[in-house]
Amino acid sequence: MVALGGARVRAEGPPPADDAWPVRSGGRLALDAGLTFGLPAAWQTGLSTGVGAGVMVGRRWAWGLRASWSTATESSLAWTVTRQDIRLRAAGAVQHAVGRGVFALRLGLGPTVVHEGRVRNQGMRAGLTGSDLEQATFATLPAADLEAVVAVHVAGPWLMILSGGPSVTLADGTIHGGWTTLLGAGWQP
Repeated sequence: MVALGGARVRAEGPPPADDAWPVRSGGRLALDAGLTFGLPAAWQTGLSTGVGAGVMVGRRWAWGLRASWSTATESSLAWTVTRQDIRLRAAGAVQHAVGRGVFALRLGLGPTVVHEGRVRNQGMRAGLTGSDLEQATFATLPAADLEAVVAVHVAGPWLMILSGGPSVTLADGTIHGGWTTLLGAGWQP
């Protein structure tokens, strides 16, 4: 019965995934952007969410610039506080390519510009105006981030990027610890 049914036998299997989604990159330049999450700088509560981007140049040793903006809002009985963090970093990384992936350890140093706005809850109904109703402050804080980075070549020059790790900020003479994470896409021509 088996001999009569006959079936085709393939000498070759299906094409490997690398042939279906070829990687055409290998350049020294890498750009990335994505969603960022973490603790607000010098504010040990809440989740700060926003966007971040960066450019890195190099192969084994890379250097570049990174920037992100994120915001968090918290409330108490008296105030609603919104905090915006703008992180600007000069970054250096050691990285290693393995197959379609790149693993890196990146150190970023630079300022975090913090804008904090406070609005007194129900203050307008009570007839409050000026600084009794709203307060705003700016501060520039020195900071550092140490991130583990995993980048996977998806197709052509496009990558999927995941990075994250601890972050420290110096505020009021005290070191505040936190963390930062980025999930996004990258381009490496």
